Amino acid sequence: MNKKIYITLVIAIALLTKSCDKFIEEELVTDVSAASYYTTEAGFEDAVRATYATLKPFYGQEIGAAMTTFGTDIWQNGADGGHKVFNFYDGGLNGSESYIPQSWDNWYKGINQANGVINRSADVEMDEAQKTLRLAEVRFLRAFYYFHIVTTWGDAHLSLEETVGIEVEANRTSQSEIYTQAIVPDLEFAISNLPDEQSDYGRATKAAAEFLLGKVLLTRSYKSFADGTDASRAETLFGNVINNYGFSLLDNFADLWDITNQENSEMVFVVPNSKSQVDSGVDPFGHRWHLYFLQEYDVRRGMTRDIANGRPWKRHRPTDFMLTLWDRDVDSRYDDSFKHVWFANKDEPATDAVGDEPARAALAIGDSAIFIPGPGKNVDWPQSRQDGVPYLVITNDEYTERLFPSMNKWIDPTRPDRQKTQGQRDFILMRLGDAYLLRAEARLAQNNTTGASEDINVIRMRSAVPGQEAASQITPADVTLDFLLDERARELVGEGHRWWDLVRTGKLVERTRLHNTGAAPNIQDYHTVRPIPQNQIDRTLGGYPQNPGYPQ
Repeated sequence: MNKKIYITLVIAIALLTKSCDKFIEEELVTDVSAASYYTTEAGFEDAVRATYATLKPFYGQEIGAAMTTFGTDIWQNGADGGHKVFNFYDGGLNGSESYIPQSWDNWYKGINQANGVINRSADVEMDEAQKTLRLAEVRFLRAFYYFHIVTTWGDAHLSLEETVGIEVEANRTSQSEIYTQAIVPDLEFAISNLPDEQSDYGRATKAAAEFLLGKVLLTRSYKSFADGTDASRAETLFGNVINNYGFSLLDNFADLWDITNQENSEMVFVVPNSKSQVDSGVDPFGHRWHLYFLQEYDVRRGMTRDIANGRPWKRHRPTDFMLTLWDRDVDSRYDDSFKHVWFANKDEPATDAVGDEPARAALAIGDSAIFIPGPGKNVDWPQSRQDGVPYLVITNDEYTERLFPSMNKWIDPTRPDRQKTQGQRDFILMRLGDAYLLRAEARLAQNNTTGASEDINVIRMRSAVPGQEAASQITPADVTLDFLLDERARELVGEGHRWWDLVRTGKLVERTRLHNTGAAPNIQDYHTVRPIPQNQIDRTLGGYPQNPGYPQ
């Protein structure tokens, strides 16, 4: 959005935030209020921008990584950080775990902001076509936030009216009604009134609304309250995204992660970040996922922490199962998503043999310091070979919570210093490769395995190792829901989809028990929704029902 729409709008957010939040009372030094400002054209435009701002406290932050990555078949916890209860599914995963109320409150703030914009729009005098466009954006965002609510907690509070005073009552509306009353009609309005393109990069477009409605309907198609046309409508919507807006897959999968190539032909909807804003602190969020998927390289021989290799917070590491998913002789996506070699960034003298540790030759800056062969290549590196090289080789039998294959999709070498946590990458919410896989899923839901395999093959062909194009292709007989989930992992690993993917398809408990050793002893059927925040229960007159299975 020329990177401006996400500048924190302090006045706007303060004016239209959840009434149950408490603020220190301060002297009013301006005569600005929601009633007087949001009903002006400039105030209305700022109010719309403030509705987008709710995306940033979740996407690209640690809360989003913990809640979408931990506790799945492909990711488990690393050594550092908190919030590991999302991986272990133990008693700490309750309504008081801080990320539970933070996400609930954040999304409801976005919803109330949207409600305020919609409710006050009648009093705004401006070009009606422009007003309708902005309302379509806001309704898209309200649907986005409500979709997060129902896919995270199930039945929840529904309000399409602005909260302007103290509110101590809350309803518990069924998921089906939230879909019917809020999410679907908001997105249908957005599709009817959004343009194909916007001058500000990052604003909602018709393609983004079609993508989101497709995902909404696909998700509902698995539910007991599904409409019989949900999967077919989803297929049509994803087809529109694929065919009607000029999007195209990049020739090389690796180019998706080139930080100089972010606004590319595959992006449907992103949360933009601005280098100048995150570096200066104007934007306190930025993209922090470059921190969370890295091993502890910086205390190894020949290495010290630097900007290029990242600041390793060691939060998320691959499960053993994840590392079996790619055939690297055929598929380039593992090699394009994970780091293999760390080059020495400091000189290191030769060492003598000590105990079981062999003598090592000196390392000079630029020499290989750490090497992870990775899936399918570990067999080439027996201990005898490892002992004969001057650098550290880490094979799968040596993986720990500190040493493991590191995902490099989000590495940000443009940060001003090695300690800086905010990065300038945009956070990708919707991209064309995902649209192909979601359409394949919608086709599979209709028993169209031929169509599903065609979509999957488009994705696989793009990532085929040169000369292995034929070997990369699958047949209709190969397509099952489990295969499709494997393919989603190969394509979308570490992009913030996995927990919701497994919940949507009804595979969370089964696959996590099979493949995540930390989660397997504790995960239960009720973990397909999160616990209701304790503060929501406490602040609601008469209490608020907790989701089954969690402490009341």
